[in-house]
Amino acid sequence: MTIDNSYIADQFDLLAKLMDIHGENSFKSKTYSVAAFNIEKMTDNLANLPATQLFGVKGIGDSVGKKIIEMVQNDGRLSVLEEYITKTPPGIIEMLQIKGIGPKKIATIWKEMGVETIGELLYACNENRLMLYKGFGEKTQKNVQDSIEFYMRSQGSHLYADIESYAQTIEKTLAAQFSPALLSPTGEYRRQQEIIDQLAWVTTATIPELQAFLEANNFSTVESSDAILTVRGPENVPLKFYHAPENLFYKVLFTTTSTDDFAQAWQALPGWDTNATYLSEEAIFTQTNIPYIVPAMRESAGILTSRRIPATLIQPGDIKAIIHSHSDWSDGANTIEEMAQAAIAKGFEYLVISDHSKSAFYAKGLSEERIKEQHYYIEELNKKYAPFKIFKSIECDILNDGSLDYSNNVLGTFDLVIASVHSNLKMTEEKAMGRVMAAIQNPYTTILGHMTGRLLLSRPGYPLDHKLIIDTCAANNVVVELNAHPRRLDIDWRWIDYALEKNVLLSIDPDAHSVAGYDDCRYGVLAAQKGGLTADRNLSSFTLPAFEAFLAARKAAKGI
Repeated sequence: MTIDNSYIADQFDLLAKLMDIHGENSFKSKTYSVAAFNIEKMTDNLANLPATQLFGVKGIGDSVGKKIIEMVQNDGRLSVLEEYITKTPPGIIEMLQIKGIGPKKIATIWKEMGVETIGELLYACNENRLMLYKGFGEKTQKNVQDSIEFYMRSQGSHLYADIESYAQTIEKTLAAQFSPALLSPTGEYRRQQEIIDQLAWVTTATIPELQAFLEANNFSTVESSDAILTVRGPENVPLKFYHAPENLFYKVLFTTTSTDDFAQAWQALPGWDTNATYLSEEAIFTQTNIPYIVPAMRESAGILTSRRIPATLIQPGDIKAIIHSHSDWSDGANTIEEMAQAAIAKGFEYLVISDHSKSAFYAKGLSEERIKEQHYYIEELNKKYAPFKIFKSIECDILNDGSLDYSNNVLGTFDLVIASVHSNLKMTEEKAMGRVMAAIQNPYTTILGHMTGRLLLSRPGYPLDHKLIIDTCAANNVVVELNAHPRRLDIDWRWIDYALEKNVLLSIDPDAHSVAGYDDCRYGVLAAQKGGLTADRNLSSFTLPAFEAFLAARKAAKGI
């Protein structure tokens, strides 16, 4: 490690910022901030100066000088800084990389909002939560959101939704450049993985011509051989290309699309001929006497042994309604009427308004009085927009003891209740299970919202015994939400197969905080396809009469 002025200045700068985040004496933190500024400009390397000279340098007082000596003698380590780092969540320190939010605002984000990662902060921006706190206006929130998105694009892993348009642009450009060469996406992107580390294609275009074109367009070569080319562009996304002669194109496409686990199991099947030429992927399945498996489901060997291969998976057009949406009555951006108008314009049959409950004070959660006002307003809108219908719902907080946020009398006024955990997410599995299980067993819980509370690339979610949760939902006729927000996609698609086995309904819901959020339904569908979901097992694919019948039957069974 090189301990030069730049390094020393960085340590003091970080120390000053962390002290401010923790609300320490501003005079002390400013001392280190000023020291960092001055040291960065000094020409003499302070690490090489003896102590007698060091303390004589203008701007180096006793406290700063002693800490410089400590760094020099301890391979750059500074004990007081390490103490602050230890008691500060890593995500809070990472926020210092985001333009537009300094230590004071970060302190608010952490200590008042309870947000500890950049991903959580971005989600809070999407929910308009920053504007509810002092010092954060609409413009500041938008700037923070833009800065986070710019920062996250350079970090290596990407949400499918964030990288999709980039992948489409690359493909369109290459298809036009190398026509009539064959070109198809492959790998994790073609399998519709929720997180993408690399984009890949199979093509009959040659590696040299691909490499020449891409390098001429600001891409740098990472790897190049006769059959494989990997490049990286200004967006910092690895692009991998597999060259295949035309007669082997579909075989290479099939093998590169599949995971290693799926591919190894496939190779052991009778009928698979490594030397055969196939004119399509469908021909590969026909040769092996297995029904066609869409790319999204070529993840594990299990599908080959279970043979639970749906004839028709759910499609984006199968979504008949918006279930789980927020209006400006809580933390949404649009009025209920605007949400309804947008749903009608997109061809949906009904809308479920599920604003936050009263414990979600940060999101203007609804008091009992405001619930009555909202229900009256919805009834008036339903008269105006019939036969389209708005259902009265609530996203009800699951409290620490597993109870819901309102009395049974209040819960009974809703058409349906979505129960979700929003606070105190750092739980043991025992605590999380007790909390969620109690909510599922509440007769008023219709849908279990975003089961684990995870935020992809940001927060892993609280630990749960998924099988027991799904079994309990089956026993209590509770629907499991597949929250379609691209940063949630929760329930994880890997548990959909078990839910279907237990005859549990799922519901692909956008958790929309604006009319633009309706489009997230598509990402929920893409994830659901990976789990083998069909439209008949998805609540938001029910027609309006079927949905009303479902709610009526459930209430009757529960004695509500």
